[in-house]
Amino acid sequence: MLKTHINAAKAASFKLAESAISKSLPAFTITRSRGFLPREDPVQKLPTAFAPVESLLQRMTIHADGKQNSGLLATGQFGDAVKHELKGLNLEQKVDEVVLSNDQMMLSALFRDYSFLTSAYVLEPVDLEFRKSGTYSTGRNVLPRELAVPMKKLADALGHFPFMEYASSYALQNWARKDPAGKIAYDNLKLIRAFEDHEGSEKGFILVHVDMVANSGKLISAAEDCISAAATKNRSEFNAALTQLYSAYQAINQSMETMWGRSKPADYIKFRSFIFGTAPKEGNPMFPQGVIYEGVDDERPQYFRGESGANDSMIPLGDNLLEITASLPENELTSVLRDFRRYRPPTQREYIESIEARARLAKVKAFASTDAKSLALYVLNVDQIREFRNRHWSFTKEYIIRRSSYGIATGGSPILRYLPSNLATVNTVLEESCKALSGTSALVSLGLSECLIEAVDACRKRAEVQKRVLEAEMEVWALVSDQKKHEAERVRVSADLGEQKIMQRGWVGGDGVG
Repeated sequence: MLKTHINAAKAASFKLAESAISKSLPAFTITRSRGFLPREDPVQKLPTAFAPVESLLQRMTIHADGKQNSGLLATGQFGDAVKHELKGLNLEQKVDEVVLSNDQMMLSALFRDYSFLTSAYVLEPVDLEFRKSGTYSTGRNVLPRELAVPMKKLADALGHFPFMEYASSYALQNWARKDPAGKIAYDNLKLIRAFEDHEGSEKGFILVHVDMVANSGKLISAAEDCISAAATKNRSEFNAALTQLYSAYQAINQSMETMWGRSKPADYIKFRSFIFGTAPKEGNPMFPQGVIYEGVDDERPQYFRGESGANDSMIPLGDNLLEITASLPENELTSVLRDFRRYRPPTQREYIESIEARARLAKVKAFASTDAKSLALYVLNVDQIREFRNRHWSFTKEYIIRRSSYGIATGGSPILRYLPSNLATVNTVLEESCKALSGTSALVSLGLSECLIEAVDACRKRAEVQKRVLEAEMEVWALVSDQKKHEAERVRVSADLGEQKIMQRGWVGGDGVG
């Protein structure tokens, strides 16, 4: 009897410990099933202790509760509401309690929600002016303690910067299933938080990203199998892994293509204002002096990159696995790309770095190049990376460049140069790999399937066209960039002479699309 009692006590203790361990696992624990999505569906609503925060989030959306221009951000009342409604509530202590609990999913929900409040607060004046005149103004350069201190505590607990991020805030922690038993797929998803509208184009913009990342478990599975097979020189398993990788990227690209219909190009700038950052340091006209976080870091100005789809981990995984990253030029744009990779959950950041190191040690690219079928599959996967980046660039031209002229993207990158530079690198790797691949007749004689040969031939043709088109575009954009520099200098000189300085119309940034 005593023995049974002891065992029962141990069992209860084990369950308690198991529960605690489960809660403390990082929200973005990477698995072959969930991929780069959080390990559990995001927390939809905050606990009652944070009811004032929940209330602000519900009322701030421009079109709140389906009513046009009814929310606090529509009427310009959000900043005052934050100051009046959160003051003196001592929510910092409530945040401390959640931090001590180490409940990672709840910490992530709080970080998401305080990120929305933070971005809405500092960027509200920017959006108001943009909707009024089509030009951008400066944002608020002081974040009140009621937002700043909780934001910093949550960021430190999760290993983030204290500003809105793609994975942990705007996109991958910002969805819920309509049918809890259904798939994580676009038609079964709804939005938790929004700046402009919970329906329509903002919903489409965010949830297409979630739909894409729902395929990332297959990418991770393929990447792990690919590295393992290359390390052990197992050709059949290597080719099987590359085939799975190709299939996963095809599904991701097909999902990405639905963006055109689910988030209208003309609507993008209606919510784009709220996902800018405060970086680059002393180079962002919205935040020339950064943002002071009251009660944080001796109140020194802070500079952070904004929310950006460039922070997604699916393409960096492919870049590193296929050793495309090794071909990146050593310049300021590559430095920006590397910096973007810091703005993601620590588990993803570390995993992407590990893929780069392990793929290099296993010599994935070299192993692929020593077999015709492997090289053909390698080429097709690089082509999928090219397709993704080219579609991203196409989105940028249609959603942004056609409609605006502001020179800094949400993540702080120079939009006319950053995306094309990355695409050009992929084109170079693709061109070199195609040249190393045998001609069509040789591939036939080597026994490659007709389907695979046709796919490779189509890929060769696309690579040649893509390179010529991009080079021609870059010549045009170089001229445009020079004109913008001259205009910026003219505006600066005018300001020095005491004339009114007018900020450019919004080039609303590109790295957030796709």
